[in-house]
Amino acid sequence: MRRIVIPVLAGGLLLTAACGTQSSQNATGAEAPTRATGGTVPSLAVSRTVAPRVEPTGRGGPKPVKPEGHTIGPRKVAWLSAKPSKDGRSLRVVWWSGVEPCAVLDRVTVKQTSKQVTVTLWEGQSSKIQNPVCIDIAIKKVTTVKLKAPLAHRKLVDGAKPKPKPTPTATSGN
Repeated sequence: MRRIVIPVLAGGLLLTAACGTQSSQNATGAEAPTRATGGTVPSLAVSRTVAPRVEPTGRGGPKPVKPEGHTIGPRKVAWLSAKPSKDGRSLRVVWWSGVEPCAVLDRVTVKQTSKQVTVTLWEGQSSKIQNPVCIDIAIKKVTTVKLKAPLAHRKLVDGAKPKPKPTPTATSGN
């Protein structure tokens, strides 16, 4: 009986000792954090991470963008402000948007009359990336729009906002 018990105990002791240690190197040979060193061990390997080019919080003012065109499902987007330049020949248009590639400026349409200038922003999903996954966060963006003639006294209108319905006038029933 001793012949069997001693090898079994010795084997169990070796197995326990070998399983109780963790390698401190990952597949690339770099030092990996372990529970023994106070680090955390991820449950799944991460192939790579990419740092954002611009902070989504928009520190330092709105993110300047230019129309890209050819977006998927472009829709009208209301703007917050449109400030004319000193000479009145361009507008600095600011609006709330989402992260790229899910919210990309497609185009800006400008309709000018002698009485008003209507500016409409169009946003859509970038056609350069298939099935993007984006966080739902607001980013303030800005673009510059050139006018054919100075704004001067003309009224500035947001083309994405619904037009006010005319109020019915009272008519006499005679």
